[in-house]
Amino acid sequence: MRAVVVHYDYILVGGGLQNALIAMALSARECPPSMALVERGGHLGGNHTWCFHAGDLPAGAERWIEPLVAHRWPGHEVLFPTLRRRIDLPYAAITSERLDAVVRERLGAAVLLGRGARQVEATRVVLDDGEELAADIVIEARGPGRGLDGGCGYQKFLGVELALPRPHGLSLPVLMDATVAQIDGYRFVYVLPLAPDRLLVEDTYFSDGAALDRAALRQRALAYARSRGFAGAEVVREEEGVLPMPWRGDGLPRPSGSPVAAGYQGGWFHPATGYSFPIAARLAALVGALDRDRLLGGALDRMAASVRRQAAFARQLNRLLFRWCAPGERWQVLERFYRLPEELIRRFYALEMAPRDMARILIGRPPRGLSLRARLRGGGA
Repeated sequence: MRAVVVHYDYILVGGGLQNALIAMALSARECPPSMALVERGGHLGGNHTWCFHAGDLPAGAERWIEPLVAHRWPGHEVLFPTLRRRIDLPYAAITSERLDAVVRERLGAAVLLGRGARQVEATRVVLDDGEELAADIVIEARGPGRGLDGGCGYQKFLGVELALPRPHGLSLPVLMDATVAQIDGYRFVYVLPLAPDRLLVEDTYFSDGAALDRAALRQRALAYARSRGFAGAEVVREEEGVLPMPWRGDGLPRPSGSPVAAGYQGGWFHPATGYSFPIAARLAALVGALDRDRLLGGALDRMAASVRRQAAFARQLNRLLFRWCAPGERWQVLERFYRLPEELIRRFYALEMAPRDMARILIGRPPRGLSLRARLRGGGA
C-alpha cells in the first residue's frame, strides 16, 4: 500500500533565520498558505543573536518582523584609536530563543522539528525517515553549502553573555571597539546591553583564515569585560560564528527555478560584513508578497540581479581589505569608513548603495595601511 504524500503550498527546508523570516511573511498574508518548516534540530534558529538597523527592513516588513524583536536601541557607537562616534540609526536584535518561540507559536504543527531532509527537489522533499512531502514551491536554506575556492576572508567571533553583579551603565550598543590590540587581522569587540545587568560581549575578527580558537577568544572577551569595569560577571551563554567575506566569485546564482536556494546557501548575504539579515528580510518580503508563478516568473531573478550588482562592489571592498592591507593595519580602513555620512553607512549595511555612494567610499585620500607590499606578500588574485 502506497504511503500518503502530504501536499503543501510551501515547504521550507532549514529552520534558521532566512526560513523563519519567510514563514513569518507568508503567515502574515490575509489568507496564509499551507506550509511545512523542516528543521533537523530540536528548535529553530540555532544559537545566535541577529541585529539590524531600522533602515535594513523593506517597506511593510515591520509588521511581521516586530514580533521577533527582543531588544531595541535608538542608536549605537563605534570606537577607533582616533575616532569615537555615535550613530543615530535605530538598532534592534532578534535572539534565537525569541525567534523559536514566536515562529513555533505562529506556525503550530507546521514546524517539523527533529526531521532532517535527505532529498530536496523542485516540488518534493524526502525526510530522513522516508516520509515524502510535496509542495508547489520548495525553499532550501540549510547553511553555507557553497564553495568559495579560497577567495575569501572571514568574519569570526565568539561571544559571551554576561550576568553582572551590578548595572553596567551602558545605554547604547558598541558595534565596533577597535581600540583593542589588533590580532589575526582586524579585531574589534562588539557589545550589546541586553538588560541593565546583562551584556553580550563578542570578540570579533576580519581574518584571512577560518580557524576559530575558542579558548583564546573566550579569554579575550572576558579580559575586555574586566578592563571596562564589568568584573564579577557570570557567563550564562556563549555563541560563535564564522561568516564568509568573499572577494572572488560572481555573487548569487541565477535562481530561475525551484527549489529556491535561500540564505547563505543561495549566496544571499552581504559579502563585506558577512551578515545576512537585510537581504534575508528583503527576500522574505518578496516571497510573502507574490504567488509562485510571479515569484519564479522573473521577480526572484530581478531581485537576485540587483543584489548581485551590490555584492560585486562589496567583494571589491573585501579584496581591498584582505589583499591590499597588512592585517594589523586593516582597522584604518574601517575607521575611515565610519567618518562617512550616516545615511551612506545605512545604505551600505542594507546593501542598497547608489553609484555615488560607491564613489564616495572609494574616492579621497586612501586610508593608511594600504600598500602594494601587502598585496604582493598576499599573492593570488
